[in-house]
Amino acid sequence: MKHFNVGLVVGKFSPLHLGHEALITIARSSCQHVILVSYSLPELPGCEADKRRRWLNTRFPDCRSLVVTPQQAESWGMTLPDNLEADSLHRHFTASLCLDILRCKPDAVFTAEDYGDGFAQVLSARFGKPVEHIRTQRLADFPAISGTLIRSDVHQYRHLLAAEVYADFVERICLLGGESTGKSTLTRALAAALNTAWVEEYGRERWEQKAGCLEYHDMLQIALTQIQREEQARPDRYLICDTSPLTTLFYAQHYFGHADPQLEALSHRPYSLVVLCEADFPFVQDGTRQDAAFQAMQQAWYLQTLSWRGIPFLRVNGPVAQRVNQIIEALRSPQ
Repeated sequence: MKHFNVGLVVGKFSPLHLGHEALITIARSSCQHVILVSYSLPELPGCEADKRRRWLNTRFPDCRSLVVTPQQAESWGMTLPDNLEADSLHRHFTASLCLDILRCKPDAVFTAEDYGDGFAQVLSARFGKPVEHIRTQRLADFPAISGTLIRSDVHQYRHLLAAEVYADFVERICLLGGESTGKSTLTRALAAALNTAWVEEYGRERWEQKAGCLEYHDMLQIALTQIQREEQARPDRYLICDTSPLTTLFYAQHYFGHADPQLEALSHRPYSLVVLCEADFPFVQDGTRQDAAFQAMQQAWYLQTLSWRGIPFLRVNGPVAQRVNQIIEALRSPQ
């Protein structure tokens, strides 16, 4: 039997780590309903509100999550307290959220810190009923786990994050270029050089499955599957992507004259680095490609579209090893 009706867990969750997850799991096992409240002022690098909201909803879909921004607080006639403000201000702010926004009075607050006793006292006074503080122990394997530690080097401490959370810190590198510009070869070579995972071009695989007879509806499916494979990959720091939905948009427009609105939206998927492979070696016909004229037209489309959208990109040329070095140098250069 659950001990409490409603439990409350409050944190920056910047990022949401295994210590937080253990605490939330205990709350879920002890309560009929669990409310998760997150806010941070200022926002901490890589942990913006939309990401925290997605992490909480993905990892704990059965909980009620409220991620508060300064703009939301202002719209409610409230002021989001700065991270360095006194504890009492944060406690009363949370109490006001529960009473005025969430319309509930939790029975227990769960923390892994001693401050929870004072927090429960303020909530009890504001709610007009006892609120119990459930003080949990930190994970035995990670006694010093903290958001500050993880933010100092999120890739070193990736083992303290769920895969869905770490994915938002991975730098996706997208390789573009016309047919026979060496994208696939460069994808594998770059992944090997960076000791990480790579995602091959699904459009080509789909083309082979259907013996070259792609239909309009295949275009959206190609883009969706390409993204799905990116999100299912388990890279280390970098993920090398052979093409993107932008490539599928090109083929949709070229072969069918238009594209599904969802495909158009997917073509704006952001990447940490976009690389355009130059067509600076002889065109190679492998039986699936068109010709050098088509390659030139496709290259021109990429140049025009990337420039029109204001997307910075790196142009690489020369042998594969030279291209790999050009990309690695760009990754290591100050942004």
